Amino acid sequence: MALAGFGKKEGDPLSDINVTPLVDVMLVLLVIFMITTPLFERGIDVNLPQTVSSNISGAERVIVTIPKDKNYVYFNSQPVNRELMKSYLQQIFKNRADKTVYLFADKAVPYGEVLTIMDEVKQAGIETVGLATEPPAQK
Repeated sequence: MALAGFGKKEGDPLSDINVTPLVDVMLVLLVIFMITTPLFERGIDVNLPQTVSSNISGAERVIVTIPKDKNYVYFNSQPVNRELMKSYLQQIFKNRADKTVYLFADKAVPYGEVLTIMDEVKQAGIETVGLATEPPAQK
């Protein structure tokens, strides 16, 4: 037989690995991950105040989000405990030249709470804190 290989007899068992089941499983996993990945890319729901000024632009910006529940703050959509916020900021900005943080706070968060977080950001060595708003609704 031509496919038997060198030095093999016709009745010897094949020692080749059958990769067809592996490819089938990998394709199924690929389809599952392609379907479920967009479901996990959900932002944090924050109701920003409205102003006329323009939006924030920049590629490597650090965004601190304060949602209604005040146990956590979010750094670029990653939840961080409030007690660890100052050390986390110091670690992020240790080797950065631009020390700017953009603060997204929900309208329902009390003003004093926003100021407390701004103070902690300043204590971490951040030079500039920008407050984010959204444009007014079109009439």
